[in-house]
Amino acid sequence: MLLAALTALFLGVGWLIGGTAGALIALVFALGTNAFAFWNSDRLALAAHNARPVTRASAPDLFEMVQELARRADLPMPQLYVIDQPQPNAFATGRSPEKGAVAVTTGILQALSREELAGVIAHELGHIKNRDTLTMTVAATVAGAISMVAQFGLFFGGGGRDRNPLGFIGVILAVILAPMAAMMIQMMISRTREYSADRMGAEISGNPMALASALARISGQAQRYEMESVETHPTTAPLFIANPLSGRRMDSLFATHPSTDNRISALKQLAAEMGRTATVGGTREPGRGRGPWG
Repeated sequence: MLLAALTALFLGVGWLIGGTAGALIALVFALGTNAFAFWNSDRLALAAHNARPVTRASAPDLFEMVQELARRADLPMPQLYVIDQPQPNAFATGRSPEKGAVAVTTGILQALSREELAGVIAHELGHIKNRDTLTMTVAATVAGAISMVAQFGLFFGGGGRDRNPLGFIGVILAVILAPMAAMMIQMMISRTREYSADRMGAEISGNPMALASALARISGQAQRYEMESVETHPTTAPLFIANPLSGRRMDSLFATHPSTDNRISALKQLAAEMGRTATVGGTREPGRGRGPWG
């Protein structure tokens, strides 16, 4: 429903700028944008953050951890990548489970214990299993396209009521309100999928509180380090397990992620259902320097 709303917003922007013809052009552009995102979103997301591939030979322990978790999730082994950034974070991408990829930062490898890292990897595999990776990358691409078309409308729209029923007022509405609405819908999509992936990841790893502990640790450290690649490409922010952008923490309309406290509370409830002790903090010291995964 949210993706449909995003597409409808795209058509509305075209109508405000160019009337019926503008709406038809926006529809064609939306279809092309979605097709492009379907085939290229994973490659573009990884390239945006300069992710480098990881093999069994370069990081055997990390590779085997991901392989074991993928087996538990009944998924093919995803491609594994590392991003050379001190901010602890991770994301998954790929248009299908067969094309799935998981990327982790060097910061998260140093910050988390093995159990916590397993919880994070399981969360990302949950996104792949639920096909959230395709949903969120398409949403990010369409949201970006809406903003781009709205900006074009400021220079080329409003050329008469035969083309634009609301004239220049319609162009102004499209330029100011459409990008904000697109961002809001995109963030709503992201927040709903994060809760689902938390639950799926906890079930895959069998340890909800390890994921809760990881979220608490990531939340406490992520804002210490700015990730320049995300600041340059903010539409990729919803892909990460925790908000990588500076200065956002609340469960608001424009938040990229749910509140960490809300996510931990949900995981505690799941841990109680699974009969596990609901404590946050981890049982091992976080890795320092070269962790056990290489």
